[in-house]
Amino acid sequence: MNDYLKEIAVLCGIDKVLTSHVARHTFATTVTLQNGVPIESVSKMLGHTNIRTTQIYAKILDTKVSEDMQALKGRLSSRSGTEG
Repeated sequence: MNDYLKEIAVLCGIDKVLTSHVARHTFATTVTLQNGVPIESVSKMLGHTNIRTTQIYAKILDTKVSEDMQALKGRLSSRSGTEG
């Protein structure tokens, strides 16, 4: 598997060494978490029985945290405008 990924990297002009481990990190962060998939779902997708294992793979990106904070701010603002 890693040999195929290395070949793909060469063909695509990617300087980073691609491995199945790197692919799992990329899937966990860029493909799923950054697109709003809950970590519990990502854990199941990766076949983990313990969510702590997923947290190792799923480095939460600063941009994701910022987006979540903005969404929370919006939700709290809309609530305070309707309750008062």
